[in-house]
Amino acid sequence: MRSSAFHLSIAFLCLSCATEAGAAEPVPPTIQQQLDALARENAELRRTVETLADEVRAARDEARAAGAQAPAGAAPIAGAPPDGALLSLGGGRLQLLDLSLDVLAAAGWSDATNDQLGLLEGGGHDPRRRGFTLQQAELSMAGAVDPYFTGEAHLVYFIDPEGESRFELEEAFVTTTSLPFGLHERGAQLEMGHFFTEFGRINPQHPHQWDWMDQPVVSTRFFGEDGLRAPGVRLGWLLPVPWFSEVHLGAQNANGETMLSFLASDEAFEERPIGGRPFADVDVRSPKDLLYLARWVNGVDLSDTTSAQLGVSYVTGPNATGPDGRTHIVGGDVVVKWRPLSAEHGWPFVTFQAELMGRRYEADGFDLCLDEDCQDLVGVGSDDLEDWGFYAQLLYGFRRNWAAGFRVEHAGGSGHDFDQDSSLDDGAPVFASREDDPFRSDRTRIAPLLVFHPSEFSRLRLQANYDWTEGPELDDALSVWAGIEFLFGAHAAHAY
Repeated sequence: MRSSAFHLSIAFLCLSCATEAGAAEPVPPTIQQQLDALARENAELRRTVETLADEVRAARDEARAAGAQAPAGAAPIAGAPPDGALLSLGGGRLQLLDLSLDVLAAAGWSDATNDQLGLLEGGGHDPRRRGFTLQQAELSMAGAVDPYFTGEAHLVYFIDPEGESRFELEEAFVTTTSLPFGLHERGAQLEMGHFFTEFGRINPQHPHQWDWMDQPVVSTRFFGEDGLRAPGVRLGWLLPVPWFSEVHLGAQNANGETMLSFLASDEAFEERPIGGRPFADVDVRSPKDLLYLARWVNGVDLSDTTSAQLGVSYVTGPNATGPDGRTHIVGGDVVVKWRPLSAEHGWPFVTFQAELMGRRYEADGFDLCLDEDCQDLVGVGSDDLEDWGFYAQLLYGFRRNWAAGFRVEHAGGSGHDFDQDSSLDDGAPVFASREDDPFRSDRTRIAPLLVFHPSEFSRLRLQANYDWTEGPELDDALSVWAGIEFLFGAHAAHAY
């Protein structure tokens, strides 16, 4: 085809030259014969192109017809599918899907009793009891939905500290691959469905993405045992600057058991009351009763071997203390990675990661009953409870397949808790020290870690936690955990 096009160009050039020359003298017969031959070749090429165009149109019409006859629920074909999304197999269509199963299990021992471990290791997928723990078995599916969306779904099974089996839909959402008005080409992308809130580093990640075997204390304290997640919509926009810079704006429902600091359910709030305030079932009355997210993250290369990423996050929404209760959480995070140019299979490496976050819990006032018939009421005023915390971890891949790390963390706050039981006994509002509340008292933990990767599909970890605690329900405790992770199938690459 390229040779024909070249000849055609020469023909037009010669024809042009001949036309210009024809004004002065006649074209020699040999040249005229060559021009006629090229003209015939040109006509043949035109017919070939038209034939190919007809075949393309026929194939497109056939594909559309096949899509229209697909069973209910199947994705319609409105254009050419993404590369690799659809394959022809035995005359039928095959939709490709990445399917994987990731299993996390642990075994260990602790100075603390199993009841105390439920407070020390507050994450739903943490090792939370002496002996063996199935932290989770996560079934993940990801793939192209149609030319406009990709989709993900993550189903989790685990056994809680009481030995009961639990099954939950962790995430299920679609991501746009094209948007109108050229927004996709400008770096915009929408996610819709049920997903983790894009706050900081740990919260949006699944447990198998964590370097350590449990989630940090401050994450559990602010976002609950299963992380902050809910149905909603999120816009990601890659800013047009020379370095990586991305903004996330989102809105999600603020209610449910995974919204601990916001409109948590009665059951979730009973398990982890914030500030001892009674639960108030607050309805969603307007868009201001949703949870709103803003996150800005920037990544830069500091050198040929070192890169860094900095992020700031903010979420706000109503809380479960009353119609005027509101929660604000702000955080900053940093990741620095070093890997030499001579690294082999990813080793050696050094990764430093840290997050600092604070919560302002604006508790609404309420009326307290001083007798069983609730005939005698006393008003308890509103109050602002402030909590904060951080973790910092360093992981060093010192030789191929081996890594060692150290994490330090602390959580604290200010403001007294309301003591409902004592208030009923005394007939007047009574407030208790924050240090008596295991969900708000000062906590410090150090956690050394040793990791062995037999392959990219399995990981063995040995972690020790030493917790310094305050309050009557907890004692300082040493815990040692050994864990194994193994993965079947194809799993999407993790974020930076």
